[in-house]
Amino acid sequence: VSEGTVRQAREEVEGVMEGRDSRPLVILGPCSIHDRKAALEYAGRIHRMREELGDRLLLVMRVYFEKPRTTVGWKGLINDPGLDGTLDLEGGLKAGRRLLSEINEMGVPAGTEFLDPVVPQYLADLVSWAAIGARTTESQTHREMASGLSMPVGFKNGTDGSLQVAVDAMLSARAPHAFVGIDGEGATSVIRTVGNSSTHLVLRGGRDKTNYDPSSLGAARESLKKHGLPERLMVDCSHANSGKEATKQETAWKSVVEQKRSGAPGILGLMLESHLLEGRQDIPAEGPKGLKYGVSITDACMGWEQTEALLRWAAQ
Repeated sequence: VSEGTVRQAREEVEGVMEGRDSRPLVILGPCSIHDRKAALEYAGRIHRMREELGDRLLLVMRVYFEKPRTTVGWKGLINDPGLDGTLDLEGGLKAGRRLLSEINEMGVPAGTEFLDPVVPQYLADLVSWAAIGARTTESQTHREMASGLSMPVGFKNGTDGSLQVAVDAMLSARAPHAFVGIDGEGATSVIRTVGNSSTHLVLRGGRDKTNYDPSSLGAARESLKKHGLPERLMVDCSHANSGKEATKQETAWKSVVEQKRSGAPGILGLMLESHLLEGRQDIPAEGPKGLKYGVSITDACMGWEQTEALLRWAAQ
């Protein structure tokens, strides 16, 4: 089942990117996954929305296992699945793969950010859309990795709001590369890629400024056009576009959906950071057993009620 889910979703995402499918692509889900049970409950809710709104919105669950940290902190389920500093990476990879498999088995496609360049060898066959984050878009290693991924990839603008790093990344990822990596057998080898033409820009704001307004989208389209790239954009309603306030994602969401409705070209989709319950929490001193169920442990997320209302509003 999961192979079919992935194949169909990748084709549908490419259809949206190429303008053959007019539905907006929506990547929505928790900032990061830390609890399998809550993740599966969230996936079940997306499944229900896909059944109900699937002819008007293409919904893909955000299933993020790797978190780039500005300094130090919990790096995600793969790095530390126990949330206790034991750093059981082998257990983390197994847990991540199992969860992706379960979500795809439900008929819900998954999108993730690839951070460690070896991890795609373990997980990529279960991923329908990938992001390269604002902190890694400028990195040659991640551009090379993206050139070999077999799913569409979104490159985020830099944390300072710079578009050029993402445009450069798209140009780089479209080209063939050769680099040292891990092959399918787990051996170090020379990896040769053919390039990935299914890439797009993700606008996430930067340096306390938003970039989802019509003039920002226009400037982004111009920049892509100037470099001979397809004019396709996704807007991340979170991060600097919400001023890091989860509930303010609604402002960005409504603005972008209205722009798309009124015929603004090139808008292929949106991203939301959303969980079962609104807000965020720190891992308490007593460890994971003290956590509240369904609340993010990284960035604050909007809750499911607000999420569902926004999806229904966009599908009208």
